[in-house]
Amino acid sequence: MERRKFIGAFSLAGIIGAMSPKNILAATDQTKVSIGYAGNDREYWWKLLNKIASPVVINLANGTLIKNMPVEKAPTFDSRSLSVTYLEAVGRTYAGIAPWLALPDDETTEGIARKKLRTDAIKGLNKCFAPGSPDALNFAKDYQPIVDAAYLAQSFLRAPKALWEPLEAETKQRIITAFKSLRNRKPFKSNWLLFGSITEAFLLSVGEDYNAERLNEGPKKLNEWYKGDGWYGDGPNLAFDYYNSFVIHPMMVDILAVMADKKLVEQKVYDLALKRMQRYAVGQERMISPEGTFPPIGRSITYRTGAFQALSQVALMEKLPESIKPAQVRCALTKVKQNMYGTPGTFDKKGWLQLGFCGHQPEIADYYTSTGSLYMATLSFLPLGLPASHEFWTAKPVAWTSKRAWGAEAFAKDYHVDY
Repeated sequence: MERRKFIGAFSLAGIIGAMSPKNILAATDQTKVSIGYAGNDREYWWKLLNKIASPVVINLANGTLIKNMPVEKAPTFDSRSLSVTYLEAVGRTYAGIAPWLALPDDETTEGIARKKLRTDAIKGLNKCFAPGSPDALNFAKDYQPIVDAAYLAQSFLRAPKALWEPLEAETKQRIITAFKSLRNRKPFKSNWLLFGSITEAFLLSVGEDYNAERLNEGPKKLNEWYKGDGWYGDGPNLAFDYYNSFVIHPMMVDILAVMADKKLVEQKVYDLALKRMQRYAVGQERMISPEGTFPPIGRSITYRTGAFQALSQVALMEKLPESIKPAQVRCALTKVKQNMYGTPGTFDKKGWLQLGFCGHQPEIADYYTSTGSLYMATLSFLPLGLPASHEFWTAKPVAWTSKRAWGAEAFAKDYHVDY
């Protein structure tokens, strides 16, 4: 996987030249900056991602995540401990920022901001896993840590050299111990099986002993539940929501990539999972309306643009089907992000995400949703792991499929597949 403009209220470009390195870093802290669009898609994306992720990453680096993160919960929130929300925030944020942080350092404004976020991300993990940390993350209680340990594991698979290898040896061992401690709880018979599998896949990837049954169960059951045309069931039945993107396709592909590399499955098993994700990505691109909106269907719509993780990952992997040009994805997702993150109420006054789909709508949050849950939103930013020189960023703007279709322009026909 390693291969894999909204502008601030003030102009960074006009003041960067005269600033000291310390002041440059301060200027690129997007926590409280209003992000506006000024025609450069990549600049808009990285500034927006930095704005979303910074409250989590910076507070974790400072040992103040639990102290400073506001915790808003759904009106129907269940009996689970609210302490799980902090691991949710960390795991999900890191999984979204990992590909961007894996890029090499450079002296651009983006490069300086990226290096700072990476430095803080590593510092935060070292701190929160240290004995007596005020930000100690909950792996011991409830079932929810199975989920967000999985996203943290996925972040290490996406950026091993940026996020795993630089950690202190003691931190690595504590993370490994925390991951193994989850084996005393079995994932539910749903997409959750992949959470157990990807955590074991990460342990396998770093040479640790792994639980073979837990590793294999997720891909095995999801393949049994496959419904066709790029859609997996979430359990025996099909769920018409975004869990094929939030979880199923990205984790299936990432798990099987490790297993194929370690010769635990044949390459054709991985290849089939990738083909199915590519097919699903076709539907995702077509689901974005000409205006840059998408249907608020099913569970977990408060995860906002996390709904497009599958499409984003296929773009990151440079595996888009021939019918989809990279610029289509960039332009469509840019418009979605403008619509969603430019709506008042999406962020609170200190830059934290608030419950809602488009704005602040706590009443639509699900019984398992709290502030930390919302950082699934970062998962649509995976293409930032492609360098600025990549076609995804440099190609001229083009209309995406539904915009062409409703604009009376030629567009590709679509047919189901049988794999």
